[in-house]
Amino acid sequence: MNVLVLGRFFTSPLYKTSPLTPSQIQFSPIFLPPLKLQPLQAIHLFSLHMATCVDAPTPLSRKPNASNSDDHSFNYVKFCRPTFSDRVPCLPICKNREMAFSRVEDLDTRVEGGVGVLEFEAVDLWLKIQEEARSDVDQEPILSSYYFSSILSHKSLESALANQLSTNLSSLSLPSSTLFDLFLGVLVDDGGDDIIGAVKDDLVAVKERDPACISYVHCLLNFKGFLACQAHRIGHKLWLQGRRVLALLIQNRVSEVYAVDIHPGAQIGRGILLDHATGLVVGETATIGNNVSILHNVTLGGTGKSSGDRHPKIGDGVLIGAGTCILGNIKIGDGAKIGAGSVVLKDVPARTTAVGNPARLIGGKDNPIKLDKMPSFTMDHTSYISEWSDYVI
Repeated sequence: MNVLVLGRFFTSPLYKTSPLTPSQIQFSPIFLPPLKLQPLQAIHLFSLHMATCVDAPTPLSRKPNASNSDDHSFNYVKFCRPTFSDRVPCLPICKNREMAFSRVEDLDTRVEGGVGVLEFEAVDLWLKIQEEARSDVDQEPILSSYYFSSILSHKSLESALANQLSTNLSSLSLPSSTLFDLFLGVLVDDGGDDIIGAVKDDLVAVKERDPACISYVHCLLNFKGFLACQAHRIGHKLWLQGRRVLALLIQNRVSEVYAVDIHPGAQIGRGILLDHATGLVVGETATIGNNVSILHNVTLGGTGKSSGDRHPKIGDGVLIGAGTCILGNIKIGDGAKIGAGSVVLKDVPARTTAVGNPARLIGGKDNPIKLDKMPSFTMDHTSYISEWSDYVI
């Protein structure tokens, strides 16, 4: 069966415009004067397959100024196929291949300063993400178009992340193409801050600490805590550049879409896990160290109306349980654990556990029990109960 297509464009009914970016060339109307008809094209439709045929000169990628050779994989896109091996290369195209390496757990631990620390080995994280995407397409062919536009059509992690954030945070008055250009520009040219390196550390942190995370690509596409954290990294960079109106706009959109409210002035380290993340609030002058795990409904807030440095300082390796409020310019020491539902109003020493409302140290103020493992890595929320309480049901 042959279908004749009039005009220059033929697109899937899934899209009213080009699936990745709006084209500057408008679609031709169906009915044209006879003298202005362009050559007809015949497209054969195979059973159980749907295809989109796009005229080669028409830009379909997010980079309309790129050469045709760079965008050859966009010229003929097959949706609802088991695999994209004929259009997407097995190896990712990445100009900075050395920057594509991150860390994944080697399942070994060592002791450093009395605290257990996980050791890692290097792998190509972006290659792993693409492999996982192809595997998901093999299992669920119905998601092939989604995975192609989200992962397999991109040449780098920076591009895929910018696409995912811009798609999620866009609105009728804030188009995704505008956000994509903004986000990608910040990720690629971060002025030496290595934002994408922090992104990779966050990916590894979520995969290794959250048993609900089945793959890196699953985290990149579906974990709103991870996505909210990366949106904040971009917003924080804009805040430091003096583009505060734009940074605050991004904060507002993240709050509306992900239910995570992090002020763009807050400083966040690397290897961060925002588990579930719903209801998380982080104030302007708060700081969060490296390898920190935070659950949902956590508030790092100030007290009173005074301005200046007024929010908590969270050390490295800290675990903060669900529903916790940490208020004021106080310090949570490295490797500390805050039990769920606690209200913390004073400093918490390093490698100790604080629970309750108001929070108190397990073992007492004078001789608190010291933790021998990094709580943000173990994600252990209840071991302290057996050490001090006869709690039973």
